[in-house]
Amino acid sequence: MSGTKKDSHWIPLADLMTVLMVIFLFMSISYMALVEKRQKEQNQIFKDYEESKITLYNELNEAFKNDFAKWDLKLDNDLSIKFTNPQVLFPTGKSDITPHFQSILTDFLPKYLSVVLQEKYKNKIAEIRIEGHTDTKPIGLTNDPYIDNMKLSQDRGRNVLAFLRSQKSFLYLHPTEKERLQYWLTANGLSYGRTVDKDYKLSFESKQAVNNDKSRRVEFRIVTTSETIIKEALKNIE
Repeated sequence: MSGTKKDSHWIPLADLMTVLMVIFLFMSISYMALVEKRQKEQNQIFKDYEESKITLYNELNEAFKNDFAKWDLKLDNDLSIKFTNPQVLFPTGKSDITPHFQSILTDFLPKYLSVVLQEKYKNKIAEIRIEGHTDTKPIGLTNDPYIDNMKLSQDRGRNVLAFLRSQKSFLYLHPTEKERLQYWLTANGLSYGRTVDKDYKLSFESKQAVNNDKSRRVEFRIVTTSETIIKEALKNIE
C-alpha cells in the first residue's frame, strides 16, 4: 500500500516536468522566431537606406550629366557635389561670388532642388551642407593662417547660401518645402582642414601631397539620416 502511494506522488511530478519542457520548447521556438523577425526588419532598414543613397546618387548624376564638364562639377559617392574651378568661384582671398559663379548657381539650384525635395527623400536627408574649402596658403590677416582661412571659408559658404535664398527657385517654393530646406541647409567653413590631393581624395586619408588648386572648392554635401536609421535598427534587436 505504501509503495502505491509513493508511486502516485511521482507520476504527477513526471507529468509536470513534461509540461515544463513543452513550455520551455515553445518559448525557445517563439524567441527564435522573434529574433529572426527582428533580424529581417533590421536588414530591410539597412537595405532601404542603401537603396535610397544609390537612387539619390543616380538621380543627381542624371540631373547634372550635361553640366559636369561645363561647370567643373564632381559628384562623389558620399553624395557631395563639388565646384572645383577656384577661378570661377571667388576672387583670390575674397568671399564675393563672381558673376560667372552666380550664373552657374542660378541654373544649378532648380535642378538640385528637383532631386532633393522629392517626397521620398523627406526622411532620408538630415542636412545639406554648403561647405567652403580653402588651400593652405596664408592670407596674412593674423599670425594663424588656419583661422584666417576659416573665416574666409565660412564667409564664402554663407554668401553662397545667401545667394541661393535670393533666387526665384527658392523664393517661390511651397512653404513646407522652404521650411524643409531651411531645416536642412547649413553654411560651413572648413578652412584647409580637408584639403584634397590630385585625385580629389582627402589628403589626410590618402597621405598624398596637397593639391592647393583642387582644395579651393565649394561643396554641396548631403548628410543622410544614417544615425536615426542605425538607432531604429538597434531598437529592433533590443
